[in-house]
Amino acid sequence: MRKFIVTIEGKSYEVGVEEVGATESVSKVAAPVPAVQPAAKAASAPQSENGEKLLSPFPGLIKKFLVEEGASVKKDQPVLILEAMKMDNDITSPCDGKISFKTVVGNNVETNTVLAVIG
Repeated sequence: MRKFIVTIEGKSYEVGVEEVGATESVSKVAAPVPAVQPAAKAASAPQSENGEKLLSPFPGLIKKFLVEEGASVKKDQPVLILEAMKMDNDITSPCDGKISFKTVVGNNVETNTVLAVIG
């Protein structure tokens, strides 16, 4: 068996792959390499001096706001609809607070675009 380090989306995994039909001279395995430990995860959303940022989890189209600008929202409350690949996705608040949208309906956004700040 040979061991490899595979990195997927910034996380490293150590995997073993069995060689099929290997001869003895080929089946020698080097000393295992320790897997790189992933960096500590950040908070669910970055903090800013004015509140917690709500980031787009993927690219899409801002289809509809579900709450008014300046409204009080609760953690996990749906606040807007982001359309991606012809599917509507509810985007929820990461915390309690008042919402301030940083985009408008009809905008196309990329992953990690600031959609709103809740403070």
